[in-house]
Amino acid sequence: MKETVPVSCSLCNKASISSFKDLSEEEIGKLGQSKTCSFFKKGQILMHEGARATGVYCLHRGKAKLYRMGTEGREQIIRFAQGGELVGYRSVLSGEPLSASIEALTDTHACFIPKALFFDFIQSNPKFSLEMMRLACHELGEAGKLITNLAQKSVRERVAEVLMILKDTFGETEEGFIDISLTREEIASMVGTVTETAIRILSEFKESGIVILSGRKIKVVQPRELLRIAQIFD
Repeated sequence: MKETVPVSCSLCNKASISSFKDLSEEEIGKLGQSKTCSFFKKGQILMHEGARATGVYCLHRGKAKLYRMGTEGREQIIRFAQGGELVGYRSVLSGEPLSASIEALTDTHACFIPKALFFDFIQSNPKFSLEMMRLACHELGEAGKLITNLAQKSVRERVAEVLMILKDTFGETEEGFIDISLTREEIASMVGTVTETAIRILSEFKESGIVILSGRKIKVVQPRELLRIAQIFD
């Protein structure tokens, strides 16, 4: 990790979608003075599972994954984060150790906001406080869906759903591929299965013309078929 030139919060191109969008000009000024900005190379850890969070990171550029280590040392991806999103806030709000590690999936530029300032904003700005409550509730709901899917859906159904989640979350490149590069191990981690099974199911989807595979890149050709397989109905 190395320090980089801080990005002005008032000029940040993620300002309109950031959780800090409802801060006042004075609060934005405090944020700019107190934050520290860092660059993480792909694969570097921003925060470690089990550590005590002393603040939160706001991702300015790049993508990260949040994951837990299982009892057998297998990684379980909980969710992803990208530009404009906060990570580490749940641990700060609850006062509990971090429940997941946060790793850069791409070269990532992130700004660290100290816990004291984060709580100042919560206490002084009702809109920001409600935004944090909304985020925490959303994350709780997504965790509940994950538990239900792991318990009730087949691996094939879960792979189909994960592909649609990735497509909706990260969008597509100009060539139509999902705009994130994941290893087969990482996809298996999201699904909660072994790598060999994830590879087999992706190959089946490819042979059926549902997706196109090019190395780590995946293009969804038949989204409605994936939704049908995943048992997701409009």
